[in-house]
Amino acid sequence: MMRIFKYQFKCVGIRGKNNKRLLCAIMGVAVLTLANPWNIFGPATDNPGEKDITLESGDVRVNAPPDTHTGNEILTFTASVPTAGSIPGDTPDGTVANDPDHMNEPQVTIIPIPDDQSGDNGEAFPPPGRSKPAENGQAEPPAGKPHGKVQGQATAEGITPTPAGVKFVEAAITPLTYELNQRFWGWRPNDIISIGDNVENYQLGVLEVTRRTVVALTERLSRTGSTDAFDTNLQNAMNWFMVKADRYWFPSPEGKFADGLAEMEAYVTRLRKHEASFYTRPDNLIPLLTAYEDLLGSCDENLVKWREKDGKKVSFFSADDYLYYAQGVVSAMVVILEAAIEDFAVTLETRNGYEILHHAIESCHRAREINPWIITESNLSGFLANHRANIAAPISHARFYIGILIKTLST
Repeated sequence: MMRIFKYQFKCVGIRGKNNKRLLCAIMGVAVLTLANPWNIFGPATDNPGEKDITLESGDVRVNAPPDTHTGNEILTFTASVPTAGSIPGDTPDGTVANDPDHMNEPQVTIIPIPDDQSGDNGEAFPPPGRSKPAENGQAEPPAGKPHGKVQGQATAEGITPTPAGVKFVEAAITPLTYELNQRFWGWRPNDIISIGDNVENYQLGVLEVTRRTVVALTERLSRTGSTDAFDTNLQNAMNWFMVKADRYWFPSPEGKFADGLAEMEAYVTRLRKHEASFYTRPDNLIPLLTAYEDLLGSCDENLVKWREKDGKKVSFFSADDYLYYAQGVVSAMVVILEAAIEDFAVTLETRNGYEILHHAIESCHRAREINPWIITESNLSGFLANHRANIAAPISHARFYIGILIKTLST
């Protein structure tokens, strides 16, 4: 290598010790530069922070360090583009244009995009998770939320709100319909051969709630006052439900109960057509709640008493009858009360009765969920359970809350 350098020194005509040292220094800098091309050519092409940007006048490579941006910004740059006077020969005198302070080197500027930044078409870019305005000026729902209409509200498509009373009456129809048509073995209290009295007493409890509901519906909820005429369908249904439940024939309770349910369904149809009346004032709801309070009070007494009216102790066979009758009462009552929350929503909210009725419904649910295999009538301090006392507690709570609701609506 030294021989090559000496030969080059002789060829170029460089003589003298200082000139030789100067030329060696220049050659060393050139070798180091070739060994580390980063200073001239920039990073390798597979660097993750490298950005290739094409301009109209040529290709310019912009080098940005990795992990300097998050993707939600705009990369702007200034770069030297070949123009007149920037390369030798472009100037009139053939000299090279000056480039002070590296003005021709590309520079990258990162500008975050604000939420209200406009796009190319002039529309606003919505922030993440926010809907983009539609062309008609109405906001479109965010992704993942379906388009739809609120059920029961009137819209331009012709959907009308459900008339008041429809859900309430349908809820009053449901429990007895199940016992007549969907329960295995159907209606059982009038069977000649009884295969078990638990279901029979349960059905009697459902029937009693239906009766009292139809009476309140006929006398109060469908009338504006004592001078208003009775609704014909409801009056017929009230009469059919009063047939004795254990009668076998002439008339059969199944047939008359079915006729009563048909009259109630006809009343619902008229409600939907706005041909019947249903009033949700507090003075119309209070008689129904009073009837429920009396019925729950009777159940509560039968569940906590230790002796019958004749002085005899409550027997093991009577204990389960009282329990299942009370369970039938709360099972039918909770369905109707849940519908009353919707139809009497305005009345309950204006009198602050919604939460009170909600507590009564929860108590009925707790009583309905008690379902032991064998009903035991043990001492309250005994090893076995006293199931009558167990179901009496939530029923007593339900009666208490209904009584509070009656006082709230009365004030």
